[in-house]
Amino acid sequence: MPEFFHDSKLYYTPIEFALKHIGGTWKMPILWRLHLRVMRYGELKADIPHITHKMLTSQLRELEELGMVERIVYPVAPPKVEYKLTPAGLRAVPVIEVIMKYGLEKIREAGVKYPPSH
Repeated sequence: MPEFFHDSKLYYTPIEFALKHIGGTWKMPILWRLHLRVMRYGELKADIPHITHKMLTSQLRELEELGMVERIVYPVAPPKVEYKLTPAGLRAVPVIEVIMKYGLEKIREAGVKYPPSH
């Protein structure tokens, strides 16, 4: 596959470029939750308990810059902010579903009890 540049960064494959948009530990969990409903920051934080405030903020900003999440600010006091998927973010959902299915298959093959009981 031919390599290419975008925003001064060299990419070797379209896969690498796609992972810029949905890769990493937190982007897919955020996108997955937002495909189900519009959420406020606090709702996202509560639903993803192991993410730090700093990481959630940075990932939401990055997803917004990538055009996958829209940040809606309501002019009220105290400020109300909601996050929702854009059409570009919605296009990623089927990809995330396939990755989730593959992950569940690999979990079963490894003999891991999922979901774990606490």
